[in-house]
Amino acid sequence: MRLITTLMAALISVATSSLAAHAIDLSGAGATFPYPIYAKWADAYKKETGVGLNYQSIGSGGGIKQIMQKTVTFGATDMPLKPEEVKKAGLVQFPTVIGGDIPVVNLAGVKSGELTLDGDTLAKIFLGQITKWDDPAIKKLNPNASLPAQPIVVVHRSDGSGTTFIWTDYLSKVSAEWKSKVGANTSVEWPVGIGAKGNEGVANNVANTKGSIGYVEYAYAKQNNLTTINMINRDGKSIAPNAASFQAAAANADWEKADAFHVILTDQPGAESWPIAGATFILMHKQPQDPAAATQALKFFAWAYAAGGKMAQDLDYVPMPEKVVSAIHKIWATEIREASGKPLFANSH
Repeated sequence: MRLITTLMAALISVATSSLAAHAIDLSGAGATFPYPIYAKWADAYKKETGVGLNYQSIGSGGGIKQIMQKTVTFGATDMPLKPEEVKKAGLVQFPTVIGGDIPVVNLAGVKSGELTLDGDTLAKIFLGQITKWDDPAIKKLNPNASLPAQPIVVVHRSDGSGTTFIWTDYLSKVSAEWKSKVGANTSVEWPVGIGAKGNEGVANNVANTKGSIGYVEYAYAKQNNLTTINMINRDGKSIAPNAASFQAAAANADWEKADAFHVILTDQPGAESWPIAGATFILMHKQPQDPAAATQALKFFAWAYAAGGKMAQDLDYVPMPEKVVSAIHKIWATEIREASGKPLFANSH
């Protein structure tokens, strides 16, 4: 009997310690746009601290849904919630990095940077009005390119996606017809094309479909060696997608004055600005169900802001400026609290 009691005590002890070890892993879900950098940060952070991150790259729509349902410690979205939505849901919203949506194509003999499109032409392609690669509108923008009389295959997201929000927000700003017929959201009624899940799915579809055009966050274009297209920006300049042009687009943003950090970076002025840029955001509850997990999540993001900038730049994301990080820290310290009112971020620092 004593042996059974001892064995049971040992089993309970093992179960408890494994639960404790499991509990230290952070849970997050949402946007696929920042997944490459979150994965890189998570790997480095686990090596440094032993704390893991279980991040489900399921799209911004899924991230918003899961944080609302309180099934994760944080949600991630590239479509910032409006300040009134953040307040109503009892959430805190803050940006982590800035990146860019990129048109990518699969055209024989065409290399990255050899084709340029403008917003109006891009909208007409995604509206299904321009259907061949040798269309006069594309030829006019690319007089020296050898364009085939090949059908255009549009690839778009099938899931609720912040990448789609950034893309459709841009198209709504440059095309009145797109705005009235389709609009801007994480999910839209696509006039044409084939759907794919996640940035991963769109990248894979474009890579395997001749004559296709799709849109992905830039890290996915780089990682999959996809052919990228230059864009004519608001100032009429042909711009290549890279960290410098994303940074230029973000330079106009007044983050500190934006309620709930609600900033949209599409179609920004500036000769060097990439026109389809956007930030990605984290959503956390002001009064988390699991304060210990929320504290660990804040520690993780504090570490990422302090030590993860170079890793972000290596993937062509733009780290948040120091003054924005200071404003984010202030929000954490004042708004994210235990039920007793004790601030979590102050506890963890």
